[in-house]
Amino acid sequence: MIFTNEQREQFRTEGYLAVPNFWTPIEVAAMQKELERLKAEGLLRNVATAGDGQTASPTKANLQLCPMYPHSAFFRAMPFAPKVAEAVASLLGDGNSGDSVVLHLDQVFLKPAKHGAGTNWHQDNAYFQIPDPLKGTALWTAVHNATIANGTLRVIPRAFDTPLPHERDGDSDHHIRCFPDESLAIPLEIVAGGALFFAYGTPHATGANTTDTERAGVALHFIHANQSGRARGGFETGKRPVLTGENATGGEAEYGTRIAGTWDAQVARVLAA
Repeated sequence: MIFTNEQREQFRTEGYLAVPNFWTPIEVAAMQKELERLKAEGLLRNVATAGDGQTASPTKANLQLCPMYPHSAFFRAMPFAPKVAEAVASLLGDGNSGDSVVLHLDQVFLKPAKHGAGTNWHQDNAYFQIPDPLKGTALWTAVHNATIANGTLRVIPRAFDTPLPHERDGDSDHHIRCFPDESLAIPLEIVAGGALFFAYGTPHATGANTTDTERAGVALHFIHANQSGRARGGFETGKRPVLTGENATGGEAEYGTRIAGTWDAQVARVLAA
């Protein structure tokens, strides 16, 4: 998916871009089924605390798996789906055929029904520290319909180039948070299969889920290769999967086997299991 000039301009001026129906219903069904497997195997961990940053909360849950790729061949293939590589290269690149984009991090957050906890305001670049916050983007996929009621993503537009002070988040066992002007925030409601792209500098948060159904979001993080040497966190430097450009090997260099070209087969495998 190569974005239009208008879409690229929105990302570069507003710091985010919403793309409904990025994934097909079949792909969404496979995401939901694979996530159920990971949850059933106890791989998602509650990172919400009682407010002290240490004690697990007895009344709320914010379930996270980070990274996903060691536990799921399906989610390992997701960043190599052709439309993902094309989309992130379109947003992060300079329009050159040799633009190189790498996978920085993959994770999922699941908010259980009725007691799902949100993730407080933060900028990804407070963790990752790349020199140009527009050269990194999250691709946040709505695995279920994401609404205000179940705590969908909120962003603050046009704030990506202003680093905000961050501090330890007492509502999580490892996160940090900031305190932007929430009057400037907008909620991004989107149906399952929609994608939200937001730059590393864009302040964002999710709310609590008090509805009767769970809600999950898969977040894949990408950076332009020219930022990789300075980036913190995620895959180790030198082992970050290269998706586009002359150094891309389809995952062979990073995983020892070719991952590119397997997305459709992984979708079919999960649904057939």
